[in-house]
Amino acid sequence: MTNQQKSKSKAVNKPAAIITEAPIAGVAVIEGYLKTLPGGPGVYRMINAKGDVLYVGKAKSLKKRVTSYTKLSGQANRTRRMIMETASMEFVTTHTEAEALLLEADLIKRYRPRYNILLRDDKSFPSILLTGDHAFPQVLKHRGAQSRKGDYFGPFASAWAVNETLATLQRAFLLRSCSDTVFAARTRPCLQHQIKRCSAPCVDRISETDYLASVADARAFLTGGSRTIQQQFADLMQKASDAEAFEKAAGYRDRIRALTRIQARHGINLQGIGETDVIAVHQAGGQTCVQVFFFRAGANYGNCAYFPSHSRDDDAEMVLDAFLGQFYSKAQPPKSIMVSHTPANRQLMREALSVRAGHAVRLTRPHRGTKLNLVNHALANAVDALNRRMAESASQRRLLEGLAQALNLDGAPERIEVYDNSHVSGTKAIGGMIVAGPEGFIKKAYRKFNIRGAQGINKGIDKGTGPDIGDGFTPGDDYAMMREVLKRRFSRALKEDPDRTGGQWPDLVLIDGGPGQLGVTLDVFAELGIEDVGVVAIAKGPDRDAGREKIYRPNHPPISLPPRDPVLFFLQRLRDEAHRFAIGAHREKRSKSMSRSTLDDIPSIGAKRKKALLHHFGAAKAVADAGRADLEAVEGINTSTANRIYEWFHETEH
Repeated sequence: MTNQQKSKSKAVNKPAAIITEAPIAGVAVIEGYLKTLPGGPGVYRMINAKGDVLYVGKAKSLKKRVTSYTKLSGQANRTRRMIMETASMEFVTTHTEAEALLLEADLIKRYRPRYNILLRDDKSFPSILLTGDHAFPQVLKHRGAQSRKGDYFGPFASAWAVNETLATLQRAFLLRSCSDTVFAARTRPCLQHQIKRCSAPCVDRISETDYLASVADARAFLTGGSRTIQQQFADLMQKASDAEAFEKAAGYRDRIRALTRIQARHGINLQGIGETDVIAVHQAGGQTCVQVFFFRAGANYGNCAYFPSHSRDDDAEMVLDAFLGQFYSKAQPPKSIMVSHTPANRQLMREALSVRAGHAVRLTRPHRGTKLNLVNHALANAVDALNRRMAESASQRRLLEGLAQALNLDGAPERIEVYDNSHVSGTKAIGGMIVAGPEGFIKKAYRKFNIRGAQGINKGIDKGTGPDIGDGFTPGDDYAMMREVLKRRFSRALKEDPDRTGGQWPDLVLIDGGPGQLGVTLDVFAELGIEDVGVVAIAKGPDRDAGREKIYRPNHPPISLPPRDPVLFFLQRLRDEAHRFAIGAHREKRSKSMSRSTLDDIPSIGAKRKKALLHHFGAAKAVADAGRADLEAVEGINTSTANRIYEWFHETEH
């Protein structure tokens, strides 16, 4: 094992007797707060010497709860380690315990403390918006704060689910999806009307009264009235057919088909279930999967699987309790939540969620009937999801162990960082860092580096050392770029986490390149005094042929792995992901620079004046060529501003 891994192993495997003695300093810190603590409800934070929040907890009585940390007997080793690291505490009193629970969830999401159960996937969910600020409402996908006037329907578990429902709404009710600006500018129907997905209210192909009737039908459909709307369309189709208006009847037929299609796509439909989330928890191998199904208006809006981070000692009830608080601190609680396990603080959680939602929330654990079947269905999905994740994790672990064996490492790496650069002849240079571990790619840990020295002149790279950060170097000098990226990354790591306790130090650094890039990396590590991080460079084979890569290691001859070796495929996947990430970041930077105007750099020229200049002259180059009098003729440009713009282009070198 590396020194870093050995230190981690020692910290985890200390005997109980030593751990009992270690928290004494932490206990003294905690005891110092007891005299002034109130007996009412509130939230407390345990903080280490660096100022990092270790744990956020709520309590019905702050004094009683904090006092429990001064009694070491019966505490789990994880709790003792937390007490040992505690250097200070902070407290917030609340009026009620429910308010404390809500505040606890918000603080956990903000600080992500090491010793709390954490909901790692914190994405928002899309919804459908029927706008209410226009005479002809628009239907569109929405994500984020619900600040625009209108009716919101959701949440949907995925963009695919919301897109399918939007397509149905357009086919069945012919509602517009265009923006208000486009709507106002239309002079003839667009393609959406031609393919029978819009009734073209923009050019008066439908009256406002009839359009609003379609909006009302769409609203009824989204609130559970799909069967009623479908029967209504069937009656209208029959009337049109009886009147021999066959084209009109065919239109109603197509709309009925659209409604039937969306109803058939929902895996489970329970009439009368209303607005309900179904949440099931399954644990195995020290891991937990929480499966969430969204039901709205008797329709299944999809499901999501979550894998919270927690101690192996936390049972399903504790994990579910923490999950509910954090999940609904961002998502709007529905009227009913059905669960597979009873949360540790069920009544308190129900009160807190009701406060959060602004309406009563039922939190129930079904024991019979169709609702129990629904929970069991969610539980079966949780079992399948966790089994897949554990199988993938086991496969990833075997690859890491195979990598350690192939590269003669001390042990399977827990964190691999892969580096690559992207540029065009040295311009818009970007360095990319991707991270992988036992659970696969850790995308939230990816980093990109705007390479600062890419426009200068190289003065030292021929010696194999390269310039310091801020020195110039020849555009396109990959060695100097790699040196800058690595020095910035690890200088910051040494400053922020010198003791390597934050889990952000790699066990292995993989460089896309050959012996030159390997030498630059070793130079940086030697300069910074880093001796216990493994370094490997992987170079493409002759003619850049995948499968014939050479792997370079310090003080060892290069090696090649068999073309069908799974470890080689794993290394290729790591390298390709770093390459993809670096190129994507470079293209984004280049795209932004292409859309940037030279007017953006002039001091005191805001968006309004820039727009006036461009409208008057037509292009930024014409502004640069304009005289002082011409600039003064622009609305909003006075004499001093005109002089400043003129001098910017004519008297200052940039």
